[in-house]
Amino acid sequence: MKEGWQIKTISDLCDVIAGQSPEGRYYNSEKQGIPFYQGKKDFGEKYVEPPTCWTTQTTKVALEGDILMSVRAPVGPVNYATQEICIGRGLAAIRSRSVDRDFLFYQLLYLQPKIAGRDGAVFSSINKSEIESLTISVSPLPEQQRIVAILDAAFADLAQARANAEKNLANAKELFASELNAIFTRKGEGWVEKKLYEVAEYFGRGKSKHRPRNDPKLYDGQYPFIQTGDVRNSRHVITTYSQTYNDVGLAQSKLWPKWTVCITIAANIAETGVLDFDACFPDSIIGFIPHKDKSDSFFVGYLMDFFKLKVQEKSKGSAQQNINLATFENMSFPFPPLPEQQRIVSRLDELSEYCKKLEAVYTQKLSLYDEMKQSLLHKAFSGELQAPALP
Repeated sequence: MKEGWQIKTISDLCDVIAGQSPEGRYYNSEKQGIPFYQGKKDFGEKYVEPPTCWTTQTTKVALEGDILMSVRAPVGPVNYATQEICIGRGLAAIRSRSVDRDFLFYQLLYLQPKIAGRDGAVFSSINKSEIESLTISVSPLPEQQRIVAILDAAFADLAQARANAEKNLANAKELFASELNAIFTRKGEGWVEKKLYEVAEYFGRGKSKHRPRNDPKLYDGQYPFIQTGDVRNSRHVITTYSQTYNDVGLAQSKLWPKWTVCITIAANIAETGVLDFDACFPDSIIGFIPHKDKSDSFFVGYLMDFFKLKVQEKSKGSAQQNINLATFENMSFPFPPLPEQQRIVSRLDELSEYCKKLEAVYTQKLSLYDEMKQSLLHKAFSGELQAPALP
């Protein structure tokens, strides 16, 4: 440890106030009393969100500037109180007596992974005495203030860089959506409204006749079994699967050929993916096998991506959010001649790959910024922090 630094417990330096919810119906939304906060869900990036609940039956109170810690899953996240508030059982307030408050905040932020778990075991709660016994590294006050000044500036720069990366990530996703919208709203000469079954070699629901559907004797064979979650996560082409049918499973189902378009009609409505292999799927998925002279699988996939919201509208008002085969039998969709479908697919495939690369770049940047924060905190509390240069 750097010369002049000491190891202290939270109780040496702070008062800890464990939250306690009032009895009975203790909160309201009419702004009567003082704001009431219950846990991590009320946290913002650094300060608590504006209150949505108030109480006149105050129990434990945090003051403006107190550090709030989430003490129930998730354990360890910290935020600042922006005014006097009542805190429930999901929070504890840490009030500094003899350490720079911001220095303490950053150190608790650094210690959060350790507070949340050890050796891979995640704790569901932490109590007052456990918080008080947490150890922190304490430098002389001028060094605390120097560290806080560097971290404030660096974290502000990282927050701005992160916001820019998030905006660029959103723009990359919007770029593809914009082109999709242009194609299916502008259309062009030769486009005709068709029902899906009119351009299909086969169009129908998947099969999974056996009950219960999770009977182990159906599974662990050689036939891929696709479910709605696999379609949702596919990003246009289904290349992976998590379960397989054996011969018994196949006998009560149907094996659909590669390039079948899968359209979900329950759980995840109107999600679409094209099979990259032969597979079975249940009746919560519709299968579309294209007619070789009338339609292209990947065009239909992109078509359904564009019309997803319109199809989802058909499910509203039902007890369970779902649609059925008849929904599509009553809907028409725009189809150009097959060569034009294939040209559109080629253009969208190319744009999709470009957008995915952009998304990967900005996603990596977001991960890098999080790593930089943790690196800065590590240097700060090992006495090695110098003003950083951002990449």
